[in-house]
Amino acid sequence: MITKETIDKVYDAVRVEEVIGDYVQLKRAGSNFKGLSPFSDERTPSFMVSPVKQIWKDFSTGKGGNAIAFLMEHEHFSYPEAIRYLAKKYNIEIEETQRTDEEKEALNERESMFLVTEFASQYFQKQLWESEEGKAIAWTYFKERGFTNDTIKKFGLGYSPNVWDALTKEAQAQGYQLEFLEKTGLTIVGEDKTFDRFKGRVMFPIQSMSGRVLGFGGRILTNDKKAAKYLNSPESDLYHKSKVLYGISHAKQAIAKNDNCYLVEGYTDVIQMHQTGIENVVASSGTALTPDQIRLVSRLTKNITVLFDGDAAGLRASLRGIDLILEEGMNVKVCTFPDGDDPDSFAKKTPLQDLVAYLDTNAKDFIQFKASLLMNEAKNDPIKKADLIRDMVVSISKIPDRIKREVYIQECSRIMDISEDVLFNTLAQLLKKDLEELGKKHKEEQKAFEVHRNETPNQPVEGVNIQLLLERKIIEMLLLYGDSEDDFEDVLIKADENGEMVEVKEMNRYKVFHRIYLSLQEDEIELAHTGFKQIYDDVIQYFYSNENFELDQYIAQLPPELSQEVTGILMNEEREVLHNWEAKNILVKGKDQSIGQYVTETILTLRWYWVNQIIDELKKEISPEADSDNTSTLEMIVDYLGLTNVFSKKLGRVISRHRLN
Repeated sequence: MITKETIDKVYDAVRVEEVIGDYVQLKRAGSNFKGLSPFSDERTPSFMVSPVKQIWKDFSTGKGGNAIAFLMEHEHFSYPEAIRYLAKKYNIEIEETQRTDEEKEALNERESMFLVTEFASQYFQKQLWESEEGKAIAWTYFKERGFTNDTIKKFGLGYSPNVWDALTKEAQAQGYQLEFLEKTGLTIVGEDKTFDRFKGRVMFPIQSMSGRVLGFGGRILTNDKKAAKYLNSPESDLYHKSKVLYGISHAKQAIAKNDNCYLVEGYTDVIQMHQTGIENVVASSGTALTPDQIRLVSRLTKNITVLFDGDAAGLRASLRGIDLILEEGMNVKVCTFPDGDDPDSFAKKTPLQDLVAYLDTNAKDFIQFKASLLMNEAKNDPIKKADLIRDMVVSISKIPDRIKREVYIQECSRIMDISEDVLFNTLAQLLKKDLEELGKKHKEEQKAFEVHRNETPNQPVEGVNIQLLLERKIIEMLLLYGDSEDDFEDVLIKADENGEMVEVKEMNRYKVFHRIYLSLQEDEIELAHTGFKQIYDDVIQYFYSNENFELDQYIAQLPPELSQEVTGILMNEEREVLHNWEAKNILVKGKDQSIGQYVTETILTLRWYWVNQIIDELKKEISPEADSDNTSTLEMIVDYLGLTNVFSKKLGRVISRHRLN
């Protein structure tokens, strides 16, 4: 178990914007940062990060929390795993106590699978560096590829012995269960025997964006024609090849920094480029490019440069991938290498400065690349040229941005020497067809919705719930200012010099949370919203039980449902949909307004609203019949109306004092 001292050091060091910046391209938005949600497919940023509050909120999914909550949501870390990851990121030495048997048993299946893949990765590396077979076969192979020892270690390259069950036996001897060896695909379990999937192969660990081992790629070095040259881990709860990019954990910071991602095909392409000095490069690992892989990059940059070798057949087959990139709203360029070269071989023989210059000079916009590639095929055949032009317009139609589409149509017109009108008409036909298909899909969904709606009773549409918004403000004040002190006005009943009882106004200093608690207790007000009441009770108890209030640590100890509710409240001011508070009789803290004034106004407004609600309920009790006695009800209404007048005067006095100040 990790010690509390280590956890405290992690909390002190971590910066939420730095942690999330490794996964999402963040742009400054006032005092906050914004970016595309890593939890949903969106093109308009709704993901907000607050460096001041050290929290994040994803308005598209409702998720939110601190840096640890992000890692637990995005990387499916357990709490200890998130702490370990951050400790490593911020170079904090981990101190821990011995894990109990109960804690070991508490590890869930997914965590157990990660433990197995991490063990396997370390085992393969050990075999490469320490076994005679590994050094003779794997180390020699990597050296022939031109990889240095530092590069081999950086990418965790290894070797799986040419023995049927070497890994399986060692893993079981170390206490790892066969069940999880099988589920990760490392071991194949037959009816009468078990054996290692990657027997006799050099190993490439495939990692998530955070560096966790998801699976492996293995290359055989013998000329066994019955065996696949490359073999990947099978699909599992950890490894989904369509959602993984090789090298992303090593490339993410360079991609964000350079605002560009180089996309190659194989493992060695990535490794060689990194070794040369170009680190913003990832590979699709020999699989066809997928939308999920593109979205992985889109969190870090909107620019992709696809690197191809000079094989014309391979280039033609890769055009579909370019269309997919365009469809995701990305900017795409293409760079090819001389015949006989691929990114691996070219980077190996080219100094960094020359390689950078080559990529900058030869990277073509996709429209130029596609035109030059297909024109060679069309030559002087007008039919083929017409098909080529239509093919190019199809690619342009994939671009979501209308302005970009128009610019590319103009560029296509210039390159292909054809009128813009013809191209625009072709584009319009394609878009119309897409719209018709979308419309048909929408009608089908609407029809299903209508059926569902008719099966359920109609629900009244609610207007703005002022009490809900005020209660949200109460929680927000507790979280942001609860531990602060400020001056509050108290009205006391005292005897004057003549012995008469009069009101005396005094300014006294309170902790904000204490003042809020006393004020609500005074009027016996309970928050109506169940979630807010739960948070209110929890945070008040937390304040009275702890000497110091650390917001990020408070959020970390909350259950997930409350954590999301809390971050939603704290990031609420970032939502433009919640505005014009004054028009709703809800007071908002101004820049020149003290915390005490802000708290007093909000509580008075809540009291005023609460009393008016009681008056409305009492009015419903008045009977219109002549012989009915409504006296007591009317007297209560008069009393409550007097109370609202008191609140109004107090509000007016506080607001006036605020404006004069």
